[in-house]
Amino acid sequence: MECFQFGSDKMGKPRLFRIFLILGSLFMILLIIIYWDDVGATHFYLHTTISGPQSSRLPPESLSSLRHKADDDKGNVFLSDIDAFINQFLEGTTEPVEQRREEGPTSQNQSGEVGKAEEKYVPRREWKIHLTPIAAELRQRQEDRKKMVHDFCSSDSTLDFPGKNRTFDDIPNKELDHLIVDDRHGIIYCYVPKVACTNWKRVMIVLSESLLIDGVPYQDPMDVPQQHIHNASLHFTFNKFWKRYGKFSRHLMKVKLKKYTKFLFVRDPFVRLISAYRNKFEQENEDFYRQFAVVMLKRYGNYSDPPTSVVDAFSAGIRPSFSNFIQYLLDPQTEKEMPFNEHWRQVYRLCHPCQINYDFVGKLETLDEDAEHLLRILRVDNIVQFPASNRNRTVSSWEWDWFASIPHKWRQELYRLYEADFKLFGYPKPEKLLHK
Repeated sequence: MECFQFGSDKMGKPRLFRIFLILGSLFMILLIIIYWDDVGATHFYLHTTISGPQSSRLPPESLSSLRHKADDDKGNVFLSDIDAFINQFLEGTTEPVEQRREEGPTSQNQSGEVGKAEEKYVPRREWKIHLTPIAAELRQRQEDRKKMVHDFCSSDSTLDFPGKNRTFDDIPNKELDHLIVDDRHGIIYCYVPKVACTNWKRVMIVLSESLLIDGVPYQDPMDVPQQHIHNASLHFTFNKFWKRYGKFSRHLMKVKLKKYTKFLFVRDPFVRLISAYRNKFEQENEDFYRQFAVVMLKRYGNYSDPPTSVVDAFSAGIRPSFSNFIQYLLDPQTEKEMPFNEHWRQVYRLCHPCQINYDFVGKLETLDEDAEHLLRILRVDNIVQFPASNRNRTVSSWEWDWFASIPHKWRQELYRLYEADFKLFGYPKPEKLLHK
């Protein structure tokens, strides 16, 4: 009996040792996986994808003037290469960046030739450095605008509106789709429809080099084809972060919001509404006719069976009036069915100025000055110029003519609907329209 017990001990200890060894190895592997997922991956993201804005391509003749910065440039190139590799890795591809751009859906390689963009790149103008300081008046203008937003967003302000006191984390991803990110230059632009957003999107496409022709990025914003300007695939917005960065997306958004230069452009809220109506309902727009105009005609225009197409409607002289449009905005049923379309949605709902500390607040009323000022702040005025202003722009002097037929009660209700935009961005209360 003793011999059997002794033999059992000799046979059992090696087996137990092997079992413990296997279990220990599995435990260590599990720890490594957990560490990589929760700590290592965080380190991986923070030291690559947000290493800072990538340097723009410089004209070849300017390189000689930058030789004394060789060491710094090597570091920037290294970080840019890492960023490019990680972005490709996260998108599930290992193709070179330039090759993907030429072969992707946003490329317009008309000749069919494949070559490096650097070899075809021809600088549009000389590199320039502004030595003169920005006018104190322009700097003060920005300080005043930013202070006004800050004051009305503070808890001490009597102004209240939906979403004012929520945090950035409370904002759903789908409500961050107007924040366009340019990692090359460290820029975040919140676009507001009917506030020069078409031209600013042109500028962002040029800066981000997201659209190529013959393997070369567009250099002049006005050369960007009209059909591509509002193509969502060309603009990397915050609501796309989740797909690329997963659970780290919110943290990355906050880091970029802290590091990058953030800007938006606004205009008088009532004038913006007039502009939206003129553009979407006084011109033949099939999508807006079917989705919105038909509803307005049925509910407020006494048309039980309006034409099904915008061409037939315009041929018959049928279109919603400006009064119908205002009724649609004021009708509680409208937002019960769906949120306001972006062309008439309030700016505070598009750009979240109480959750995002914008570095620059531009206005359409001072567009030319503000655009030049902003491009200098962004240090990109050497590579891009803002397109000339539209001469057919809707102006505030038209307000009375447009609102003359709108009942006084509706005007007051409409002001309350857009009051936050008026006060946040310093637009005076339209007393003439609101008083009988």
